[in-house]
Amino acid sequence: MTTSRRTEGSALARALSNPSSIALVGISDDPSKTAGRPLKFLRAAGFEGTLYPINPNRATVQGEKAYASLDALPEVPEHVFTLAPTNTVLDTARACARLGVKVLTVLASGFSESGEEGARREAELREIGRTTGLRVLGPSSLGVINPSARLVLTANAAFAEPDIPRGRVFVASHSGSMIGALVSRGKARGIGFAGLVSVGSESDLSIGEICSATLDDPAIEGYLLFLESLRHGSALRAFARDAARRGKPVIVYKLGRSASAAEMAATHTGALAGEDDVADAMFRDLGMARVGVLDSLLESFPLARRLPLDRTPSRPQRVGVVTTTGGGAAMAVDQLGIRDVIVEPASPQTLARLHAAGIAVSAGRVLDLTLAGTKYEVMKATLDIMIDAPEFDLVLAVVGSSARFQPQLAVRPIIDCQGSAKPVAAMLVPDAPQALAQLTQAGIPCFRSPEACADSIAAVFARRQPAVVPAPTGQPATPRHGSARALSESQAYGVLERLGVPHAPAVTMPLSGPAPALPFGFPVVAKVCSAQIPHKTEVGGVVLGIRSPAELDAALATLRANLAARAPSARCDDALVQPMRKGLAEVLIGYRDDPEAGPLVMLAAGGIWAEIARDRSIRLAPVSLDTAREMISEVKALQAVSGLRGKEKGDLDALARALAALSQLACRPELGIREAEVNPMMVMPEGEGVLAVDALVMAS
Repeated sequence: MTTSRRTEGSALARALSNPSSIALVGISDDPSKTAGRPLKFLRAAGFEGTLYPINPNRATVQGEKAYASLDALPEVPEHVFTLAPTNTVLDTARACARLGVKVLTVLASGFSESGEEGARREAELREIGRTTGLRVLGPSSLGVINPSARLVLTANAAFAEPDIPRGRVFVASHSGSMIGALVSRGKARGIGFAGLVSVGSESDLSIGEICSATLDDPAIEGYLLFLESLRHGSALRAFARDAARRGKPVIVYKLGRSASAAEMAATHTGALAGEDDVADAMFRDLGMARVGVLDSLLESFPLARRLPLDRTPSRPQRVGVVTTTGGGAAMAVDQLGIRDVIVEPASPQTLARLHAAGIAVSAGRVLDLTLAGTKYEVMKATLDIMIDAPEFDLVLAVVGSSARFQPQLAVRPIIDCQGSAKPVAAMLVPDAPQALAQLTQAGIPCFRSPEACADSIAAVFARRQPAVVPAPTGQPATPRHGSARALSESQAYGVLERLGVPHAPAVTMPLSGPAPALPFGFPVVAKVCSAQIPHKTEVGGVVLGIRSPAELDAALATLRANLAARAPSARCDDALVQPMRKGLAEVLIGYRDDPEAGPLVMLAAGGIWAEIARDRSIRLAPVSLDTAREMISEVKALQAVSGLRGKEKGDLDALARALAALSQLACRPELGIREAEVNPMMVMPEGEGVLAVDALVMAS
């Protein structure tokens, strides 16, 4: 981050969450009303800055002097929170801009979410900020909380509760009600916060920009994000990369897992990579831990701190489980298994060490100490041996009823492992608030349920160190405006050649015939070749198995007839002819420049299975050869050509090279490619490479 960006970020953070003066526009005299709460909360919290209640209809508000307007104030406030109706917001924004206010928070709704008129209103609000420098939080923002500055600038009723717990994590949420929910849940767990912000609809200030502005704050050690969708993706990506570089974990809960993949583009890549799949790939590749259980959003941070991103594991991460309750451990193991987390049995060497220490355990997936584990010396000795064992990357202690009734015995040995070379986490089977509080205070990752425990571990393990983004090799060919246009298949092969992605030999010829002599032998396939017909099979634009010149002439006639019947308005003068090839497997490789997540690359089972099986791997582009190989290992269909059980092996190294080469479109903006897809790509026997036999490219 440059010095100027740091300065701008620090100034924004101060005005947003530590302002010296605040004006409350439209504040109500009734502190029980939504529009009356912020003044009451700020006074109750002991905010030490200057407050200016603004209500043109009253001389006093809640016993304090009220002002008629922003212009009537004795100074320009740093931060204005407007609680007034929607139809007053633009006038307030203009006044703020004219006076030089730094931040305006807008509570009102009725903007882009409410239809065409609201969208116009939001666009005007955004334009006021763009042309004047006023920064806008919202609309639909419930405000900002900074416990260390005694700032409770919110209309959220949950903050009527006093004594907001202070901690080291910063919360940013699309949902205003969620910040109150997290505070109440955190308070019950002894978990505190460095700050919370409700961003609303992000008309201007986004979650990414706000969090970036706080990265230099030493009081903030990590971030919890509650997202309803992906917005302002470039700012979120920049923040995530910066947070990873600084070792500040980011935990994300995003809605939308259950939504079916929507058709986002003309290619299968767009259809298969729905918004949630794109978000998942983006989060992992940027080092963010995405959780799916709400409790995990609060409980994952200590674990993420103990498992930093600078790890470069050469194998999947493994968990060792020790327990005093077999049933409780079985639940944890089951939930970990559902999420493909490896629960590793103790090795013979580790079992031998345990037996030598007088600890009676049996070989198995879990080390069950039974009631003996409630003794401090037994549990502590077991944990020490497991921490030292090379087969475990994380040790999970599952504690039964003793956690509630004898926390000094059950929890103390776990706490005394704090600072060990290997992270130790705890899951408590009973409701044991005292034990949870002790573990939380000690900084030990601890969980109240097997679902949240497994969810957190899986999410933290799944993070990847963000790759270094290569500099583009050229300037964009044209500005990205409007819809993309398809290239003909012949033109698409030209793009693949520039990238070094191999394709089957191909010649174009007049669709009107007769067919010229071919530079390769029969059998061949003939296809219509037109930028106006990206999906050829839908119009009968493909003829397979052509075995002679006469059959080729007949195929051209068939293509002409099919076009006349099914796509009479499409312009198509050419046919493309290729030799028929058969590989050991068919795959799809695709590239997409997603408007929020950025460039993506995908590998999937190809041919007809692309959309049926949804067997695929997605990464942010570009990818290295090593990452391309990881993607290949994640596609189940390719296991059949991996040499398993003596079966013939496909040229998976060539596939990795082709995938990495296609992903380089992320560094080639001069080509103006928004989407590119090969489906199918034939995987030939080992040493014979791969061949693209159909390609669809969408350009700006």
